[in-house]
This record gives sequence, structure tokens and C-alpha cells, in this order.
Amino acid sequence: MRLSKRGEYGLRAMIILAGTPQPGASLPVVQIKEISEREKIPTKYLEQILLTLKNAGLLHSKMGIGGGYYLAKPPAEITLGQVFRVLDGPLAPIKCVSQMSYESCGCPDEQTCGLRLVMGDVRNAISDILDHTSLSDVTKRQDAVRQMLGKTTP
Repeated sequence: MRLSKRGEYGLRAMIILAGTPQPGASLPVVQIKEISEREKIPTKYLEQILLTLKNAGLLHSKMGIGGGYYLAKPPAEITLGQVFRVLDGPLAPIKCVSQMSYESCGCPDEQTCGLRLVMGDVRNAISDILDHTSLSDVTKRQDAVRQMLGKTTP
């Protein structure tokens, strides 16, 4: 498991799209250019990433004036694990512990392989964090740290 630039940029964009909507307000529609400028992500690359997330059902888009991208579901219903898997694939550090794309590693006794047992623990720990952390959790945590530091939202 390695977070690629594609995965990092996608997660950062999704966190912006999760925003912190005001009570009673709908989720924000944000233009690619705004995300690109704010996060210093090349626009063309971001377009490809957001299209992938849209095709996976995590985003919707609105055309025309006031158009842009917005989350397909509430931020509390989208986990970092979902976004990561769409952009970077399985979480497993080695293929023989992957639950999505298992491949035999070729070791003589896979059931008792020490490396496989440890890497299974690594995969489970990573999955536990990413699959139980929603975009909403991230924005709340981000807002709390900003408030503690006396910083305003960028």
C-alpha cells in the first residue's frame, strides 16, 4: 500500500468538497479551478482524478454557470478507504493478503508464512483506520485543529 500523488490529490479534493456546510445548507458545488488553485494541483490532472471518482459514484457534477463537482453522498457516508481504493487500488502491502485482488505469493506454505501473517495485520490496521474514517470525520478534525490554532478556513 502506497498513497500515490493521484490518491493524495483525490483525497485532498474530496476533503474540500466535503467542506463544512452551514446548518441547513446543501453540500457545496466547487469548480475544479478553485480546488486546483487552493491545493496547488495541476488542473488537467485533477480533472482526470475527479472524473474517476465521478465514474465510481462518489461525485456528481453540475454543468454551466455555478457548475462544478459535489459529493454524491453526505460526507459521513464516504470513507477514506473508498476513495483510496478507487484511486490507488487495494490496501494490502502484498497481494497474498489482499481481500480485493488476492494473488498467491508462491511461498511453500501460505497458511503459516510469517511475512504473510504480519502483512495481514498491517493490511487490517490500515483498513480499520481508512474504512472507519469518513470525510466528515476529517473535516471535523481539521476544523477543531484550526479553531485551536486560531486559524481561519483557507
